[in-house]
Amino acid sequence: MYPEPKSNTWQPSATIETLKTRAKIIKSIRDFFTARGVMEVETPLMCHTSVTDPFIQSIPALFQRHEHEKEVRHYLQTSPEYAMKRLLAAGSGAIFQICKAFRQGEVGRHHNPEFTMIEWYRPGFTHHDLMNEADALLQLVLKKPAAERKSYAALFMEYLDINPHLATLSELKNCASENNISVESNIEDNDTWLQLLMSEHIEPRIGQDKPIFIYDFPASQAALSRIQSGVASRFEIYYRGIELANGFHELQDAHEQRKRFEKNAHERKKRGLNEMVIDEYLLSALTHGLPDCAGIALGIDRLIMLATQHDKIRDVVSFDVDRA
Repeated sequence: MYPEPKSNTWQPSATIETLKTRAKIIKSIRDFFTARGVMEVETPLMCHTSVTDPFIQSIPALFQRHEHEKEVRHYLQTSPEYAMKRLLAAGSGAIFQICKAFRQGEVGRHHNPEFTMIEWYRPGFTHHDLMNEADALLQLVLKKPAAERKSYAALFMEYLDINPHLATLSELKNCASENNISVESNIEDNDTWLQLLMSEHIEPRIGQDKPIFIYDFPASQAALSRIQSGVASRFEIYYRGIELANGFHELQDAHEQRKRFEKNAHERKKRGLNEMVIDEYLLSALTHGLPDCAGIALGIDRLIMLATQHDKIRDVVSFDVDRA
């Protein structure tokens, strides 16, 4: 049950001045892509399935096709990625979308379960090409110099003196212990330890004066990116301890993508999470032929929060979850 609203909770969580600035920033983003010939698109926010990633939980939505029919479970999308890739396979060319996205269990200073993101795809781009474009956008919005760029391995060597691509499970555990990172001792996979070391020790120390791009992640963290020369062709953007974006040189192989979805399904079952139906529409699109492209999802609320020097998501959205 929600508490009775206080007398002032009908008001927006952001000031009207901040919302005016937000509108200007979003317009500048649209203008940025329009000037570059990238087409704006819209795709469904409610679909029959959603991501299989065990670390991202989707919000279900009950849907009746006709009155009195049985309700069918759909999902609010965590990202427009799958549908946008179907457009790319159909020949859309370069596209972008500014839309709402939804995720379960994400409420806090830098999280709101309903948030705004921009996602865009560039046929013919590698993830390095896309970093150049993303950097230009960040310079426009944040009014900061060009971002720093470092590989995932270089960061771990610099801050922890350990090679993340070669380290054993025992070495990662010892590294965490030596750096006073105390967690459950029964974690038995390298990626969880790497993510802990990244979030607890590295992230707070990087990208303080200007954004930083971290690229070439371990192959085991490829998600929907391709793997080249033993590393995942993807990047993340951080600024002042906040993750802003994920970018991929996109995987085109439908068979490999199915294997990754099935691996996620196994991991979800092991963790006791809801089963998520594999998106056969996306796999059919990949089979038909996704163009060689790179894509990125960037959190607009967080970007505006940093641009306006606020420290909470609620301060830059009209109504946060507690006022929605």
